[in-house]
Amino acid sequence: MTKTLLPIRVVFIALCASTGWLVCYTIREWDEFRILATFIGISIGVLVILVDLLLKGFSLRGLSALTFGLGVGSLISYLICTSPLFIEGDEQIVYLFRLALFLIVTYMSTVIAFRGRDEFNLVIPYVRFVPHEVDSSVVVVDTSALIDGRVARICESGFLSGALIIPRFVLEQLQRVADSAEPARQARGRRGLEVLASLRRLKQLDLRIHESEAKASEVDAKLVFLAQSMKAKLLTTDYNLAKMAEFHGVPWLNLKTLAKSMRRELLVGEPLEIDLVKTGREDHQGVGYLEDGSMVVVEEARALVGSRVTAQITSILPSAGGKLVFGRLVGPIE
Repeated sequence: MTKTLLPIRVVFIALCASTGWLVCYTIREWDEFRILATFIGISIGVLVILVDLLLKGFSLRGLSALTFGLGVGSLISYLICTSPLFIEGDEQIVYLFRLALFLIVTYMSTVIAFRGRDEFNLVIPYVRFVPHEVDSSVVVVDTSALIDGRVARICESGFLSGALIIPRFVLEQLQRVADSAEPARQARGRRGLEVLASLRRLKQLDLRIHESEAKASEVDAKLVFLAQSMKAKLLTTDYNLAKMAEFHGVPWLNLKTLAKSMRRELLVGEPLEIDLVKTGREDHQGVGYLEDGSMVVVEEARALVGSRVTAQITSILPSAGGKLVFGRLVGPIE
């Protein structure tokens, strides 16, 4: 973005300088002030670019709120000024009262609209303008989903489509976790930052940082409020946050629930490919594990520990850690 704006700004300053130079051709009395006029043109261009740099963090939502506030304030002050209250009286005093009323009302309306820019949806930068019958998916991501790490692999696979919104306060919370003095907490925060970097590298993913200033003090309440105002879904691994969102009518996506629903359903008699990682209790057994942590015990496979084999399932037993699967060796995978 910066590389694109630089030549635009250079061209803009050149146009301002050219305008100052050409103005002297239209006004003959200014012919001897061409250098001064060119300098004034360059100064105006630089001043405009400085204002542009100062407004770097000003979003489209903020602009819409500002415009709305100015419009409403101007309308209210106009209606009051044209009311019978200002029909009679000294013209100078009436003028001063109208001027003061215009400035005060427009200022108050602008400030109120800007503070509540998340509460009205004149312009939502992260929702595309689409026909009413088309559902444009917007997903707000919380800190727990970033720390979990699986969201990056899901987005890379293409299963999660639409815009992925990460609020600024979530990034700040993630940074605080990464800067923690507690080693375990610090490692979780750094993993979240690494996941965020992985998401940024995905070209097919529409990833946006949302500059939100929700009124709620707690992060969970801010997330629910933001998802509610944007009519978005909430991606989280926090069960309490998910239930809170459900209470407020916000659809939520839980990665842990998704992982449980993606567990493979095994049937007795079907073949199963498994990596054997250790020996079993019996001398002739080899043991491997499925993605969900379920243990697979393969008979007559001790010699093949460390390789990938095909086993035919003979029985499935429930256990505290998931499922305990027993199988009969079919053969190693070449």
